[in-house]
Amino acid sequence: MELNPEQKAAVEHFEGPLLVLAGAGSGKTRVLTMRLANLIREQGVDPSAILAVTFTNKAAGEMRERVRRLLGHEPAGLWIGTFHAIGARLLRRNAHRLGWSPSFSIFDAEQAVREVKRALDRLNLPVKRWPPKAVHAAISGAKNGLVSPEEYAALASDPFTRVVADVFPVYEAALKEQNAFDFDDLLVKPVVLFEQHDDVLAAYRRRFQFLLVDEYQDTNRAQYRFLRLLAEEHGNLMVVGDDDQSIYGWRGADIRNILDFEKDFPATKVIRLEQNYRSTARILEAANQVIAENVRRKGKTLRTQAGPGEPLTRVEALDENDEAAWIVAEIEARLAASPDCSLRDFTILYRTNAQSRALEEALRRRDIPYQIVGGIRFYERREIMDVLAYLRLISNPRDAGAFDRIVNYPKRGIGDTTRARLLTWAAERGMTALEAAGRAREVDAITPGAASALVAFAGLIERYRALALHVGVGELLERLLEETGFLEALREEGPEGEERIENVRELVAGAHEFDALPPEPDDDVEATRLDLFLQKVSLLTDIDRQDPEAKRVTLMTLHNAKGLEFPFVFIAGLEDGLFPLARAYDEPELLEEERRLFYVGLTRARRKVYLTHARTRRRAGEVLPCVPSSFLEPIAPELVERRLTPVLANSRRQLEARWRTPSPRGLSARGPAPAPPAGGGGGGGVVFSAAPGPPRFIKGERVRHPHFGRGTIREVSGFGAEMKAVIDFESVGRKKVVVRYANLQKEL
Repeated sequence: MELNPEQKAAVEHFEGPLLVLAGAGSGKTRVLTMRLANLIREQGVDPSAILAVTFTNKAAGEMRERVRRLLGHEPAGLWIGTFHAIGARLLRRNAHRLGWSPSFSIFDAEQAVREVKRALDRLNLPVKRWPPKAVHAAISGAKNGLVSPEEYAALASDPFTRVVADVFPVYEAALKEQNAFDFDDLLVKPVVLFEQHDDVLAAYRRRFQFLLVDEYQDTNRAQYRFLRLLAEEHGNLMVVGDDDQSIYGWRGADIRNILDFEKDFPATKVIRLEQNYRSTARILEAANQVIAENVRRKGKTLRTQAGPGEPLTRVEALDENDEAAWIVAEIEARLAASPDCSLRDFTILYRTNAQSRALEEALRRRDIPYQIVGGIRFYERREIMDVLAYLRLISNPRDAGAFDRIVNYPKRGIGDTTRARLLTWAAERGMTALEAAGRAREVDAITPGAASALVAFAGLIERYRALALHVGVGELLERLLEETGFLEALREEGPEGEERIENVRELVAGAHEFDALPPEPDDDVEATRLDLFLQKVSLLTDIDRQDPEAKRVTLMTLHNAKGLEFPFVFIAGLEDGLFPLARAYDEPELLEEERRLFYVGLTRARRKVYLTHARTRRRAGEVLPCVPSSFLEPIAPELVERRLTPVLANSRRQLEARWRTPSPRGLSARGPAPAPPAGGGGGGGVVFSAAPGPPRFIKGERVRHPHFGRGTIREVSGFGAEMKAVIDFESVGRKKVVVRYANLQKEL
């Protein structure tokens, strides 16, 4: 494929800031890789002077491989990776500047939450009242906003934030004590490093003369500051992104970073990539109509040279089970009609993870293989976390969480009481738990048998620490599993244990694969291959584990779908209160982000989009009536064919039959029968004319109440049966009503 004029301009741009607004499916990865190759091959830039940042490890690997193919050789010295991976790499080299050693651990979210719980316990704060997950989320948000514990404490203004302010410094101290960073630190600590050590910043500014950043619309304050510090001297910063696909505000991403890029770098050249190479014209037209409703955007319109393609199909179902059954039946019908189709061509997208239950059950009933992106991660399975805890403790003897997890697994006769006494003794002497275990015979409160087991455990870890310097991770793991009897312990768990053993063997295979990879040129880093293996594992994301070649239907949330594409895309659960979320109607910025998420879902499709919604849905144990999502309204009717599921169509026919049943006096008991559905249907459903749903009320609208009279709506919250409205009535003042009981009428 030749470059179009806009792509060519972006590839050939040399010096100065460049903002590439790349629409979905516009070939941005090609532009990034070809610009990398162009800088090296045509402009003579040393690969080691280039830093390229992506948002997934998979994208980083693909980009490096494409550049290698374009150049015909390995671009030695070129840094390509995610923000987290690059942050970890910088910290391995410079950890001592901040008081850590290069063998630091990286705590994932679960380990971090566990550490927050320990901090709450130390402060005698009840975890039932102050959930560790919520406290950790607040700390994470503060870190990504570059808010220090001291600044957070000064801003704390309510009971929850004051608790967070107390926990924050205790949590930070615990990380440092264990020579550990959490995920957020991999973004924040490099900024701290640059701001506190001018010589380090100057060295990296000299080295990285050209910066290329993908998915810039998803950067947060820490990532923005990191790039600004590196680029503000030479200004050779190329950012590629799409403001219409900024969907991570909930985890700190700031759309202003891309909207205000030209203010930050006044000499910016702006290039729009609007030619789409993925989707059909109807899909793009629908996507353009949806996203045009947003106000905060730079503006662009996707276009394609592909044909119009099939219309979008909008399907109304009776409930979530009917919706799931219809989707599965449609996949089967497509496969039967098109021999060239495969299960991997289909993805089902949804707003919340809870929606996968009905879909999974429907797929299992039909024996259709599927994979979930964002389900239980391989590296979060119990047995894998146990093995990794051994490796973490071997790599970093100060890792208290790892020690606690495996000191008595497989069982060694070290109970909770023994552990507590050991930790108390260690704390009194300022030792790590592992150091104390090696001296357990000195602890009077511990029995001789338990003390011997602790000393043996400490000796085991020390021996493997020495071994890790000389053997690969795969061999280290095999010896460790053999010596500890780990697999035998799993085998004793019966059939489930056999499955866990297979998972552990898969981990060993992965370790051997890692050993076969050539080490990256990381000259002065003291980290061992084991340290780097653990780093690689900790930085893997859900998308990195998605197998595009697997002959399975893919299920995932819309957030996880970003960056992927499929021939056939189902977007399920398009109902107000679910998608968009109910609270979005109270926050205009959140509503725009929810709309961008829908736009992302639409633009994942190459051939066909299905949009499904249900009349009722069980949520939080209650069956609620549903209203079709307001996001569907901007899509022109001529782009969409509408269907009822057979179940819903049948229930409608039964209802009509009841309406037509004569009363004893020979008249219809319920009035005239409604008009029957239009069209005969086919392809798994009945095509129908739109039936009016319950009225939708908005802020500022004039309404009439049967008792209170005329009024103006001031606030609307909730959805479905839970929808409430605050209304200023002319006769009785302000009232809050439950809409389903109020019998409100719109004033025309």
